[in-house]
Amino acid sequence: MSDSPFAAAAREVFTPSQLTRAARDLLESQFSLIWLEGEISNFSKPASGHLYFTLKDAGAQVRCAMFKPKSTFLRFRPADGLRVLARARVSLYEARGEFQLIVEHLEEAGEGALQREFERLKAKLAAEGLFEVERKRPLPSWPRRIGVITSPSGAAVRDVLSVLRRRWPLVEVDILPVPVQGKEAAPAIVAAIQRASAWARHDVLLLTRGGGSLEDLWSFNDEAVARAIAATTIPVVSAIGHEIDFTIADFVADLRAATPSAAAELLVHDARAISREVQLRRERLVLLLRRTLERAQQRVDHVHARLHALRPQARLDLGRTRLVHLQERLQASQRRRLERATQSLRALRARLAQRHPRRDLLVAGQRLQRGGGDLQRRIAHLLERRARHLAELARALNAVSPLATLSRGYAIVFEADSKRVVRSAHQVKGGDSVRAQLADGEMSLRVESTSRREN
Repeated sequence: MSDSPFAAAAREVFTPSQLTRAARDLLESQFSLIWLEGEISNFSKPASGHLYFTLKDAGAQVRCAMFKPKSTFLRFRPADGLRVLARARVSLYEARGEFQLIVEHLEEAGEGALQREFERLKAKLAAEGLFEVERKRPLPSWPRRIGVITSPSGAAVRDVLSVLRRRWPLVEVDILPVPVQGKEAAPAIVAAIQRASAWARHDVLLLTRGGGSLEDLWSFNDEAVARAIAATTIPVVSAIGHEIDFTIADFVADLRAATPSAAAELLVHDARAISREVQLRRERLVLLLRRTLERAQQRVDHVHARLHALRPQARLDLGRTRLVHLQERLQASQRRRLERATQSLRALRARLAQRHPRRDLLVAGQRLQRGGGDLQRRIAHLLERRARHLAELARALNAVSPLATLSRGYAIVFEADSKRVVRSAHQVKGGDSVRAQLADGEMSLRVESTSRREN
């Protein structure tokens, strides 16, 4: 039955051009940009500047083309035998019916290339002395304001803020938001460091982000970032990635912390530990005063015993008087020292209460309320001015409107068979039909006669 004329009529016959075009359309529609890793072979670069090569592995190979506008951005020189990672579009070369890839981006495969670039830059900056201990700046013992350069939405900033609030709530923290990976990350980090250095309002800067691969952390291996850290006058602490991750920024920074949380602990003291230390010193002071009093009392008892043994009444009376006087002086001295210690403790507690974040939040809330009222008054004033201006424009528009003229008894005359305005008696003659446009409608008119007036 397959030889019947009906079966022959149902066949769809392709030309080679139609088939290759359909195959190309099918490939390009089914595959978006893909990543492909393989070894370069048959590499060529003709005078046109395009790159042609084959990507292969142990079992297959595929032809690739990378056109000149894309190849000019390569950061390495492709060659046969080099293992690369390509981002490409799947296509088909119709003229020869060959399956091929149109390469958009090409880089050396794996982290090997990045690691080589890391070691090269590390050696270069080390030779310039940027890693020397002598040039590192000391960190402030009691920082009042810390600038944190990081992504505002990452986990690192939450860890840092949590630790700082827990350990020392008096410190002020400014988040200097930057992207922490991608092409725009390194310039943004450099700009943030330079702005902070120009402001000179921070006691220390913390450069931080969470963990990731070598490629994810590559922004912190940028030479411009390293030189910006070295150039700033503010001490810089780096806490990038996990404990095993090291970047160029870690070597240039004044201190490297294993994690963001560890960096926050290194920057500030523990308020609870300080409070315990104050309490411990108070107890030691009280104990010291008590022992001093006991030793003085022992000396008094000894003198009293010697006087009692001598029995001279006069010396006994004199010794008793001196004893009372010394006791009073000793008690007064002990009271004064205890009062000074108590006052110092109260002052420290008062300063701690004054620097509590609740006070700053209250002031900020009052400032926000005042600003909101001022904004509402400004908006109301602006709306009033705009309304007056709109009314003036409406009056001016109404003054020149043709409808205002028609409402005063005038009319506009049109030719009956067109929309042309009759501007002269020469345009019509007796017996013609015309239309008159009034303010509230139209009239159809017939011209009885015309008379022309000479100018």
